[in-house]
Amino acid sequence: MPCVSVMWTVWWLLGFAVVGIASSGEVYTSMIDVGRLLTTEGEMIRAVENYILAQEEKLQKLKRDMIEMERVHDEASRSPDAFLGNPINAYLLVKRLTVDWADIQNVLTADDVGQAMLNNLTNMADLLRWPDEEDLNGAATALMRLQDTYNLDTAQLARGYINGKKQAYRELTAGDCFELGRQSYNSGDHYHTTLWMNEALNRFETEGNKTVDRADILEYLAFSTYMQGNVRQALKLTNELLVDKPNHQRAYGNKIYYEEALQKQQAGRVRDGESMDVEAVEKGYTVAEDSEVADSWQKERRAYEKLCRGEGKVPKNIASKVVCYYQHGPGKSLQIAPVKAEVMYIHPTIIIYHDVISEKEMSVVKEMATPRFKRATVQNYKTGELETASYRISKSAWLKHDESEDVARINTRIEDITGLNVDTAEELQVANYGLGGHYEPHFDFARREEKDAFKSLGTGNRIATFLFYMSDVEAGGATVFPHLGLSLWPEKGAAAFWHNLYPNGEGDLLTRHAACPVLVGTKWVSNKWIHERGQEFRRPCSLDINAK
Repeated sequence: MPCVSVMWTVWWLLGFAVVGIASSGEVYTSMIDVGRLLTTEGEMIRAVENYILAQEEKLQKLKRDMIEMERVHDEASRSPDAFLGNPINAYLLVKRLTVDWADIQNVLTADDVGQAMLNNLTNMADLLRWPDEEDLNGAATALMRLQDTYNLDTAQLARGYINGKKQAYRELTAGDCFELGRQSYNSGDHYHTTLWMNEALNRFETEGNKTVDRADILEYLAFSTYMQGNVRQALKLTNELLVDKPNHQRAYGNKIYYEEALQKQQAGRVRDGESMDVEAVEKGYTVAEDSEVADSWQKERRAYEKLCRGEGKVPKNIASKVVCYYQHGPGKSLQIAPVKAEVMYIHPTIIIYHDVISEKEMSVVKEMATPRFKRATVQNYKTGELETASYRISKSAWLKHDESEDVARINTRIEDITGLNVDTAEELQVANYGLGGHYEPHFDFARREEKDAFKSLGTGNRIATFLFYMSDVEAGGATVFPHLGLSLWPEKGAAAFWHNLYPNGEGDLLTRHAACPVLVGTKWVSNKWIHERGQEFRRPCSLDINAK
């Protein structure tokens, strides 16, 4: 900072009117007044020293932060996939480049040199990808999804442990936990807000260098506790906040509000433990579901999460019929080099083919797809339009058969294995799942009520799915069939295959499946959706739904 800037800062700190002193012309005319200048100089020296100390403290903190950030960056660079395959590490990276970076910017904008550096980074926007608040919210939501799906304990997760194994490079600070709670709060998720704010409060008590203000934790925690129906605890937390900060106006207003709510509760107008009215947040959240539909959804959800954790089992009478064999047909290439087939389920028939895509082919497909990746979409069953959705988190790209010999060879292999015509199939879709990436239970085929599904293709419905696994996944990431009790675990080089439609053209509801959230690691898949048109002689129509 230029000297003139420092001096003006000093005069501002002292509260002097510089122009008034300079223009009075009274000081030099008396040695008594000149002597008083020593007092003025002493105050100025102390003010500048305090300013220097404050700036040095900021710079020392910035230096410590940069040393730690550089250490983590070097560790991550040695094995990016392994490092970022851990969801806690990935979340902390996003937080560093959003919340923590905002704090660093505040320090850098204090002088011209720092501002010039920030301007230079801004000019590199074409080369650098900066995450934003939506990315931070998505990363936090992903951690909540993993926490729920895999029954992860909040305290253990904050310590960096996943399934009893130390995974993260460091524990979460109180500030990290607070940010997770804040993001949950912003999403209207008061359940997870209370979990993470409580953890933030516990960690705050043991932290030497405080990473968050206790009053901020208490305010969020109190309100989310109130929203979950525990008015007494919300009032207790707010009173604690007011002990720390008696002049906290918002907390004082909340205290009055909670006291009134408690009086209503005691008068019997609100049952104990009941969620509070939405007027408190003025957002108008409403729930109006058919109870039968809600019960069915909950049942499927429980089955889905159980299978994701590896707790589900195929019924014994089905499991006893599972067989492995070498498939020699129907394609000609299989007569020379049969594929290893493992029947995972009988009706519907779901088969895993092992070692059906080479390392080279997978590398080519990944390399071709990466620069084309876009957020994966789903089809709105009412409008028929494609849109992004929170229940499908991944990025995907499409590869044409004539773009590469490897892609063409993969398509031919699918046709040889399945005996189905792939000329009318969709292009090869390649997907990479991000932090907590998943795809909740869905059908690959279009149901009758779905408007104009696949109309633009003109090839009918999706008769079958062929799904390649192009990476192993350390934990999570299974393909599960909730109504069958079946989990297929990613095995690099293998592929899953099933028919979506009965021979009479009706959709097989038992093929409803999901991609479980990736807990640890990274997941690459590619799939081919094969359509009805062109299968007239390869899989003839039949009124018998069990016909092959």
